[in-house]
Amino acid sequence: MKVAAAWQPTCDMVTLRQRAHLIQRIRQFFQERQVLEVQTPSMSYTGVTDEHLSSFVSDWQWGSRTKKLYLQTSPEFYMKRLLCAGSGCIYQLNSAFRNEESGRYHQPEFQMLEWYRIGFDMNALIEEVGALLMQVLECRAIQIITYQAIFQEVLHCDPLSASLVELKQLANSHGFADVAACEDDRDTLLQFLFSCCIEPNLGHEAPLAVCHFPASQAALAKISRHNPLVAQRFEVYIRGVELANGFEELTCADEQRSRFEADNKKRAQQQRPQVPLDHIFLAALEAGLPSCAGVALGVDRLLMLALKQDHIRDVNAFALSMDD
Repeated sequence: MKVAAAWQPTCDMVTLRQRAHLIQRIRQFFQERQVLEVQTPSMSYTGVTDEHLSSFVSDWQWGSRTKKLYLQTSPEFYMKRLLCAGSGCIYQLNSAFRNEESGRYHQPEFQMLEWYRIGFDMNALIEEVGALLMQVLECRAIQIITYQAIFQEVLHCDPLSASLVELKQLANSHGFADVAACEDDRDTLLQFLFSCCIEPNLGHEAPLAVCHFPASQAALAKISRHNPLVAQRFEVYIRGVELANGFEELTCADEQRSRFEADNKKRAQQQRPQVPLDHIFLAALEAGLPSCAGVALGVDRLLMLALKQDHIRDVNAFALSMDD
């Protein structure tokens, strides 16, 4: 007996038209600022070493030859190679892929807006993110607070100086004894406490940029010239939803290589597969990345916020599910 498959889209046609209108407004925003739209491949010879990200991996078969390819979690490395080649300020709307759980705000394939502004520092880019959000969401001006200040305000703890023992005690006091008992990585506990106890309360009155994340969570951001304990990194939240992640970009190839190697050591400790370093990207950094700031923004989440939808599937033509 043949079982009827559910073939209809997961969102309605009105939403698809609204999505198209949103994309049009985003493109208009960058066209007015003379930022070049680019398109880079979705596949690469390497993935990301970030211990919190997992890439989809495939084999490229060409006759008797086989080469491993990674679906990109972000177009960042390709876009920075364009910057090194002299592209000037650029943006991209593309599909990104992350091999992780799906849920209210997550799909394994999602649409990302990423852009880079030469000569911008972190504050200038936060201001531009705010301008984009005001144009597409018709919201209030973006507000700014430091990671340290919001942590102290909500949890009465200094995240830059708290010891592992103190963070475990904090997790215990907020009902996360099971996490505290098995987690011995300080940054993982910080991120857990931030996501569970702080994030849901952020950005309900206006978009909120949380800046100066701990230096240990710098990723591809520069360390602050004024305080070596923090990085020139920010995240933007609206109605408790993380919408964007931005950096004043690291330009030093040697430092970037060291961070990649440190990531792989953490992956090894977690018994996760090592990821080959992207030597092509590192060669581009050695050639010279202009001083710039860049940010990645989740378009599906932006549309959810714009349309006041509760689930990411409600703004995607065809959402993926393990149950299909």
